[in-house]
Amino acid sequence: MTVPLDRHYLVELQVSAERISQLRRIVAAHLRHWSLELHVRPVCRAAEELLTNVQRHVGEGNRCVLELRWTGRHLTVSVADDDSRMPRLLDGGGGLSRVMALSDSWGTCRTTEGKVVWFTRYAESPCTTGLLPPAPLPGGRTFVEGPPGGSGPVAESGPVAELV
Repeated sequence: MTVPLDRHYLVELQVSAERISQLRRIVAAHLRHWSLELHVRPVCRAAEELLTNVQRHVGEGNRCVLELRWTGRHLTVSVADDDSRMPRLLDGGGGLSRVMALSDSWGTCRTTEGKVVWFTRYAESPCTTGLLPPAPLPGGRTFVEGPPGGSGPVAESGPVAELV
């Protein structure tokens, strides 16, 4: 399966409880579209934490930018806002502690407009099965796809071993 070198999604929003809920569904849809179903729950939960932190610490209605980027190996989720105060990792299991637990790496970066908080997860392209026909068993039958528009698989005869 060939995966494009880079998949990208970016959205600018004014943060609110309703928008966080909507963005969670949008992120899930993108991950499913990119065949990353196994990552939907942890990525959505961590992204929700980042957006909730913006709502809680920067303020309801402030502008932020959520970005998803998948390279075929790593998925990076970042949230940029216009507040220059850097987040802190606190004990207690919520916020950035939860992001840290749900990701392979995370960090913050100061920007000219404020800051970016990001996390990454290893998310290699899923393997697809059935790309090659199965090897026939000795003396057995194999099934091959029938002609287009046909009624399904067709038995292909081969030497049949006799039981003695």
